This record gives sequence, C-alpha cells and structure tokens, in this order.
Amino acid sequence: MEGFIVHKLMVDKKGRVDIDEYKSLLNDRVAVVSVMWANNETGTIFPVEEMAELAAAKGIMFHTDAVQAVGKIPIDLKNTKIDMLSLSGHKLHAPKGIGVLYLRRGCRFRPLLRGGHQERGRRAGTENSASIVGLGMACELAMKHMETENTTVRALRDKLEKGILSQITHCFPTGDVANRLPNTSNIAFEYIEGEAILLLLNKLGIAASSGSACTSGSLEPSHVMRAMGIPYTAAHGTIRFSLSVYNTEDEVDRVIAAVPPIIEQLRKLSPYWGDKGPSANPEASFAPTYA
Repeated sequence: MEGFIVHKLMVDKKGRVDIDEYKSLLNDRVAVVSVMWANNETGTIFPVEEMAELAAAKGIMFHTDAVQAVGKIPIDLKNTKIDMLSLSGHKLHAPKGIGVLYLRRGCRFRPLLRGGHQERGRRAGTENSASIVGLGMACELAMKHMETENTTVRALRDKLEKGILSQITHCFPTGDVANRLPNTSNIAFEYIEGEAILLLLNKLGIAASSGSACTSGSLEPSHVMRAMGIPYTAAHGTIRFSLSVYNTEDEVDRVIAAVPPIIEQLRKLSPYWGDKGPSANPEASFAPTYA
C-alpha cells in the first residue's frame, strides 16, 4: 500500500500482545487498528475490547477479525468501541462462502465491489439468500449452545489435551492455555512433520489441521508459531484439534487412543529421533544462511 505504513505488534511466548507497546503505537498517524479477537491456530484470546477503547480515545477506527471467536464466547458489540467486525459462517456450522462485515452506524466505508445497489451500496452482486438464512440459523444455534460451548466442550477439549500429553513426550500445547477459546487445542509434536500426522489421522477418519487453512500448501512453519519463538523442531509438528457441541466423549477417547501410535511411528522414521529420544538438533539445519 503505497503511502501507508504498517506497524505490527509483537507477541510473547504465549502469543499475548503487550498493551504498553500497543499504546505507544497509537498516534495521529494511525488510521485504523485491526486485531484478531482470537488467534486461529492457538485459540489465544486478545483484549480487543480494551484495545478498541484505547483506539477510540485517540480517534482511531478499530476493526477485529472475529472469525474464530464468534459463536464460541459471548460478544456484545453495543458495549464496545469496535467500529468493524468480520466473521465467516463456516466457523460456526453455517455454509461455506458466507460471511458478515459489521459496521458501526456512521462508520465510513468504501466498497471493494461496485456496480449494483445491493447491501446498501456496500457490495455489488446478487445476495446468496440461502446461505444468509443458513448463517442466521447457525447464529441462533450458537447462542443457544453458548453455555455448553464453555462448559461441556471445554471439558472435552481439556480431556483430549490431557490424554495426549500424558502419553507422549516432547510435545506441548501452544499459546495462552489459561486464556483461549473453549474448543481449541494446538499441540506441538517435536521432531516430526504435522502434515504426516494429518495423513495418518485422516486414514482413521479423524479430522484435524496443521497451521491454518490460509497457509495450506506452504512448506514453511507457521508464522504464528515462529512469532511466539517456537523452535523449528516443534513448529513443523503443530496440530490443531477443534471441537464443537456436536462432538462426543467417545470421539475424544478415539483420538486419545489414535494419536500416540501415530507419533511413535513417525518418530521412528525421523532422522532426528533415536531409540532413546532426540538424537540431533535440527534447529541448525533450518536456520537461514547469509552470504
């Protein structure tokens, strides 16, 4: 963006932002702040309401990417200073390809797609009515199940995580485990590749993800993991397990039983793993070299 300067906030080892650093960046040269409500890989929740208040005090517009958070945790926009919020329907069981951009009344907006007068001139093109209805129903159901999401689903997530960590060495949960979405567990398995884990899980009918969908096809480790200082030995082996109100305890038990043999199998093939555990430090192998 010619003429624009983009400032990026750093995060600590748990993926948390430094509010004091954020405050130091707010000045009259800042036009808009955009912050995720919750990270899409670790589930770490960010203090967006406080950050929006601080931005508003400086006359700065505030946008939040709430794709991961909507439907998982309570959100009341009337009591915030958030100007814009975006969400995707497929994250709360609505059809794929439908989303929402919330604009606070009076918020200035320049459309990307021009032509027709649909959506009050904000986006030209015939509306996808069927998916819009589907998203509306998905939101109703998410509101209905919000308490279950934050109690039963959270308990299933914790059981899954504890069951895996208790059986496998050299693995750990990433992000801020004390302040994250109730349905998300991102576990780093050292000395193996996440894609290989997914292939073997898929054969068993278990769906999980490595990194984010936005970076699928890339051989580079997750930028989220690297921003937190996760070493390459673990960043390449992160797997995200996402649960919902439609998951059962039997399914969680099946995953707990399936993961340890997969990790053991893959580590036997790893050049960095021996009979007694790690046999080499591959961090140097991944480190960039400079002429």
